[in-house]
Amino acid sequence: MSAVSRSVLVVGLGRTGAAVARVLAARGERVRVAELRPAAALAAIAVPAGVEVHAASDGLALLDGADLVVPSPGVPRTAPVLAEARRRGVPVESEIELAGDALDCPIVAVTGTNGKSTTTTLVGLALEAQGLRTFVGGNLGTPLIAALEAPASRPFDACVAEVSSFQLEWVERFHPTVGCLLNVTDDHLDRHDGFADYRDTKARLFAAQTAADWAVLNRDDPHVAMLAPRLLARVLTFGTTPTDVGAFVDRGVVVVRLPDGAPERYDLARTRLVGRHNLENLLAAALVARLAGAAPAAVQRAIDTIEPLPHRLALVAERDGVRWYDDSKATNVGAAVRSLESFPGPVVLLAGGVDKGGSYAPLAAAARDRVRHALVFGAAREQIADALAGAGVAVERVAGVAAAVDVAAATVRPGDTVLLAPACASFDQFSDYAARGRAFRAAVEAALTATATGKGEA
Repeated sequence: MSAVSRSVLVVGLGRTGAAVARVLAARGERVRVAELRPAAALAAIAVPAGVEVHAASDGLALLDGADLVVPSPGVPRTAPVLAEARRRGVPVESEIELAGDALDCPIVAVTGTNGKSTTTTLVGLALEAQGLRTFVGGNLGTPLIAALEAPASRPFDACVAEVSSFQLEWVERFHPTVGCLLNVTDDHLDRHDGFADYRDTKARLFAAQTAADWAVLNRDDPHVAMLAPRLLARVLTFGTTPTDVGAFVDRGVVVVRLPDGAPERYDLARTRLVGRHNLENLLAAALVARLAGAAPAAVQRAIDTIEPLPHRLALVAERDGVRWYDDSKATNVGAAVRSLESFPGPVVLLAGGVDKGGSYAPLAAAARDRVRHALVFGAAREQIADALAGAGVAVERVAGVAAAVDVAAATVRPGDTVLLAPACASFDQFSDYAARGRAFRAAVEAALTATATGKGEA
């Protein structure tokens, strides 16, 4: 960040925008915030004295005199204020770009369509187990720029950040010492200009890396593996099949081979992470953590102690031979497919919400011969219903998550798995995926209580 005070326009006062405003103001920048929501909706958001907050504003009138524009991740590139800033030649920079410029410690960055949060958390746990003071956040929760608020007497030794495609849209200098791309499947096509644009935006994670850095790629994903020849960084890969250098699976054990190193074996017997997709996350995290400075013992400790993150294939209840799983974070088709593939069947699938522009054909293929009953809801329910019915799946349309749980509770059989894997965004009926997951859990608890009461068990 410049030592000369600048006039900075922050667009959006969500979690990221508030953090940017706070950090820049503390560093002597002159900060104005444009927020589309009215003032009454912003009352609970704390901003420092001196920061101008312009409610119900698209920011166009605030561009005059601005030296820099910092959009929140939720603000699309097509927003009028960003288009006008580019027309005037005013720089537009992502929050992670600003943070990366100012942080003195190594940055580890993880992106991908699915698995980012779990992999980021695992890497952070390994570095902490190594004894490093580690910031863990980014798109996962606390914005990366908030790492600059650490006391000068206790700076971070490393920052591990989950990074989304929205955050990567504006980066040019963002420079992770270790960057990891987990996978790329159809997602956010309602915002990006097609799949190729989405994939290339993800690849911007590596654009500023040098030959001294590491790029970790999923060799089982052709859209990721194809990037290897284009990168300046040293490339290591992970996947399910053996490799001379990188990470792979051998009879239920994660094996890591670093260049010029002996094979390292990581036992998965004690991990609480389940499902095929989490095996991919474990492979990536073990490799990334080792490259970032964690010793093998610290990596094993992270694998043994990590708890499943909320709403990510988490077991909610088990009753009368039926298991109920919350994977509300499966907000795209690829994630829902991975959820389904974690269970042999029979599955009662709960899916629906806001369509994100991808095809539901992969979901239908995974559901064939695995899902015996699908309960679909929300804005995309007709599209999902058509795709699943075409695969021979019995489909029932319901009003929402709670109604789906009630139907499932009335029709489940011993041996069933009830799985909330929506394959969609949540914004038609909920504020976010977490609110949807909480609603599912509450509905399951209510349905099981009512069932137990009906049986005279409560």
